[in-house]
Formats: sequence, structure tokens, C-alpha cells
Amino acid sequence: MRPLEILLSAVNLLALTIVAIPRLRASRLTGFAVPVAPLLAVTQVLVESPRWQMVPAYVLSAILLLVWLARTVRPSAVRGNRLVAGSGAGLGVLAALASVLLATVMPVFRFPEPTGPYAVGTTTYHWVDSSRPELFTNAPDDRRELMAQIWYPAEPRPSAPRAPYIEDAEAVAPAIARLFGLPELAFSQLGHVTGNAVASARMAAGRPRYPVLISLTGLHGFRAASTFQIQELVSHGYVVVGLDQPGAAAMTRFPDGRQIPAWSRDEIYPLISQSWTPRPDAPALRGKALPDGIIPYFAQDVGFALDRLATLNEADPHGILTGRLDLERAGVFGISLGGATAAEACANDQRIKACFIMDVQMTANVVRAGLRQPVMFMTRDAATFRLERERGGGWPEEEISGTIDTMTDVYGRLPGAGYYVEVPGLFHADFTDAPLFSPLTGQLGLNGTLDPQRGHDIINAYSLAFFDAHLLGRSPSLLKGPSSRFPEARLRHHQGAPSPAKP
Repeated sequence: MRPLEILLSAVNLLALTIVAIPRLRASRLTGFAVPVAPLLAVTQVLVESPRWQMVPAYVLSAILLLVWLARTVRPSAVRGNRLVAGSGAGLGVLAALASVLLATVMPVFRFPEPTGPYAVGTTTYHWVDSSRPELFTNAPDDRRELMAQIWYPAEPRPSAPRAPYIEDAEAVAPAIARLFGLPELAFSQLGHVTGNAVASARMAAGRPRYPVLISLTGLHGFRAASTFQIQELVSHGYVVVGLDQPGAAAMTRFPDGRQIPAWSRDEIYPLISQSWTPRPDAPALRGKALPDGIIPYFAQDVGFALDRLATLNEADPHGILTGRLDLERAGVFGISLGGATAAEACANDQRIKACFIMDVQMTANVVRAGLRQPVMFMTRDAATFRLERERGGGWPEEEISGTIDTMTDVYGRLPGAGYYVEVPGLFHADFTDAPLFSPLTGQLGLNGTLDPQRGHDIINAYSLAFFDAHLLGRSPSLLKGPSSRFPEARLRHHQGAPSPAKP
């Protein structure tokens, strides 16, 4: 709960106690505490903004004020029997507790402060690829469009307001809820969450240019869905570009208000599985047969993003990134569908120098052709997959074996540096921000046996060490063998020469 929400709940309970107990009502000092509740409710709405989880508290504070006013103006008119009074007091307690419970299980959470020396800035761009059709709309003339949010090392501004966690939360949060069959308000609290980034902050002067990483999220995600990882990497000197990819993202909203919702899992999954296990009767989209499935189409977004970043590096219309991007040191990372897309992009675009892939089966093309860049794979053991299936569903045996077998196969054939990190106890959602959404995610079978924050710490440490080694030419000890810092992680590696550092 936010500070004023906690205070409002406490004052409501105090005011309810005063109204219910005659001895306390008789005291003028305690009696005047009752009108503080609605005043505090108004203050909370104005300062922290309202949310539906607090509606019982708002209603309770208003009712308490009315009762207090009635007893103050005409004491004789508000005499009821003890049963009615007791029932009213009981309902008041339930209303107060309901707000506390709802606000606690659907919190306006905070992200931990990143550990690196840089502050975090952010800005967003709308890109149109006029060379490619949009396959996820019905208009034949639509071109492929992306929303790209860029987080970058920034000069510190401690007093500046923090940017929203999800810029288009009023469209994205209901879309996520609909895709999971939940009421549209289920994730509305995400609209009140902020990250650690400051919008349009000045870029940090610590280095002349910063290496660039492209972040790809999973099916029905959103570009900020791994903010825990993005902000940590940025704080250590990386520019991170998160993409909303229409068709995969829960909802892509463009500056003019147009929206492209994600396809449901039943609709899009045949197109995704075709990339993993091609079938002769290839599915089609907008009359176009896709023998390699949809993942190569998503992977083209990465190459297009690199093209647009090169343009930004020449002249950024926002006046922030011009000349500050080191695109000779570009990497990509992704989870689930985003990880498969990242691997496909690495196979096809040698501008990408390092690839970090999390918890997903490789496409048939990647298995066939292999990867030539340094790659880190991160996943979990088969027993953890099966435990997740037992607790939350999904993960049939063919998907478990497909994920583990294809990742280990491509890892084993890497010509240079390769890493395979297995973290027992991590569930699929633990690779994203999802564990922060509610303390109930564990009870719903979404979290593994490893503490979610511990899982995030492991993911952050290994992703940072990997990119430091292969984009900055450093030699992190974490990549050299078993770690006393993270004994949960099982690292296999064959080490090529680190990439040389560039000025």
C-alpha cells in the first residue's frame, strides 16, 4: 500500500471506533478526529491518485462523516438500537479491511534501486517500416509499425518525478487482463506504478558512447515487462531498447490513438509452433504462407530497430541520443517468445554481437544453422518445468524437452564463447516483473521455489556479466565457474576470447 493509503485505512478504523463507542464520542478531542478521514481520502486521491481497490475506504470515510455530522447537528435524531449500531460498525470494519486486503494483494509496488553508478532516463519513439506489410491488421496497405522505448544512462535528477512503469497502462493493463480471462480492472494498479527512470533526462556524460541492447518480451507481454533487468543494465552503462511488437505485445498503441491488440494464444500459437516444428501444411496470414512460421517476421523487427537506431545516432529528434550510441557493440536479450525472436535475429544479423536467451525453444532455423556470436542461455531443469506444470498448468513434455534439447544443442555447437545457465526453482514468470504484481502470484502457481527477488538478482548478475564480457571486453569472475555468490545457478561454459574493449 502507498503511504497515504495506509494512513487513510488507519484513520478510518480510528474514526469508526470513535463513532461506535459512546465514551469516545463524548470527548471533543476524539470527536474531531472523524472528519479527518474524508479530508485524508480527498488528499490521497489528489496526491497519489485514486484506484478502485480503495473504494471501500472512500465510501467508509464519507459515511463516517455523515454520521458524525448528524450526531453533531441533531444528536437526538441518530438514536438507533444496539443491533443496528453493531451491524453498522461490523460493516464498517469489513469495508476498512476490504480496502487493506485489496490494496495489499494488488499493490502499487516499487522497483529496487539499480545497483550501477548511472541514473536512468527514458524516451519513446514511433517507427514505421515502409518496406514491410503489417500482418496483424486487416488493411492491405498497412505497414509494419513499432513502439520503441529507450532507457539510457542519465545524469542524476533525484527530485525529478519518475516515469510511469507502463506509458500506455490504460490500454495495456486491460488488454493483459482480457488475454488471461480476467476482469479488465484486474491489473489497473499497474497504471500507478513508476520505475526508476526519469523521462527525457540528460544522457550521462560518463562515456562518449554506450553499447546498445534490444529487449524482447514474451507473448502477450509489453515493452517494459522486464524493467527489473532493463534498469539494472542501464545503471551499469547500457542503452536498452524495448519493443512493442504488434501481434505479440498485449496491446500496441500508437501516438495517434490507433491500437493493435495481441492475437489470442489459440490464434497465434500455430504460427509460432510452425517456427519450431515446421509442418508441410504451413499456416498462412493475410494470404501469405509462412513455412517458417511467424518468428522470422518478428525477428525482422530487430534488424529494422538497428537501422532506426543508426538514424537516431545521426540525428535524434528528441535531442538526447545523437552521437551517443555505440552500435558496433550491439546485443539482444529476450524471454520466451522474445528469446526465440532474439536467437532468430542473431542468426540472421551479424550486427548483433552478443545474444542472451531465456527459457524458450529455438526455432528450426537456429537449430539447423546454429549461432556464431557469443551466446548465454538461461533456463531451469526439467523437474522445475514439471513442478510449474503441476502448480499452474502448461508445459507438456514435448515443450519441456523441446526447450531444453534445442537450447543445449545450439549451445553445444557454438564456435566461440557459450554459456548455459540452469537455475532450478525458477518458473517462467520469474524471468519477468510478474512476481512483483501481487504477493499472491506464488499461491497462483506463477512463482517457483526460489525467492523471486533472488531469481531477479541471479538473472541481473549473469546478464550483466555476459554483456560486460562480450561487448566491453571485461573478464567477470562470475563466468569462469561455480559461484559462491549464486550457488543455485549451474553454469556450463566454453570460453572463446573476450571481445576487445573499444574506446
